[in-house]
Amino acid sequence: MIKSLFHNPYRKLEKVIGYSFRKKSLLTTALLHRSLRFELGGGMEDNQRLEFLGDAALSLVAGDYLFRNFPELREGEMTMLRSRLTSGKALASIGQNIQLGDWLQLGKGEQKSGGHRRPSNITDAFEAIIGAAYLDGGTRAVTRIFNKLFLILMKGVDSTDQYEDNPKGRLQKIVQHKWKTNPHYRVMKQTGPAHVRIFFVQAEINGTAAGSGRGSCKRDAEQNAARNAINKMSI
Repeated sequence: MIKSLFHNPYRKLEKVIGYSFRKKSLLTTALLHRSLRFELGGGMEDNQRLEFLGDAALSLVAGDYLFRNFPELREGEMTMLRSRLTSGKALASIGQNIQLGDWLQLGKGEQKSGGHRRPSNITDAFEAIIGAAYLDGGTRAVTRIFNKLFLILMKGVDSTDQYEDNPKGRLQKIVQHKWKTNPHYRVMKQTGPAHVRIFFVQAEINGTAAGSGRGSCKRDAEQNAARNAINKMSI
């Protein structure tokens, strides 16, 4: 009886991410995909709201790290490195390395379609875990996860490769240089069922459409919109 009271089903996952949750229910919610909530007919919260919070919390912690550790970098350079550190590609790669997909709670249809391996699901859940950690332990908790899993991405980074696979970063540098402003990204529409949603995003410069893109998550759609904008500029 005593052993069951103290059983922690997330012990292995918490060890991997470098943070132990005081409120385990937050981690449970972070791992619950919307497809399961739909199949069970509601009555529970999925990880979408935590995903939103995690995106902001990770951006803050990554920005703080770059500001404190790279005093020689200018604002634009820090922005681009932060984008690289927090990109969907980075989150999916780390999530796959720690086998985060094995922990996802998915609906039957999503499971059958390979949802445990889908990069967008892993990215969303990773962001949700970070959002849950922020609610559980504030920026200190997020920093522990960042230090454990993200700092390795900084190895070998220099000014010559910061745009590799990062069209948003390249577009930002172009726009800042030519127009002294930043590009903005607008979600124009979403299609498909919630568990296989497609996002359509428009890249805008000074309020004018510059490029468009689509993707299975907002990050991928934004990267494709930035790439399209750059191609249209013939740069």
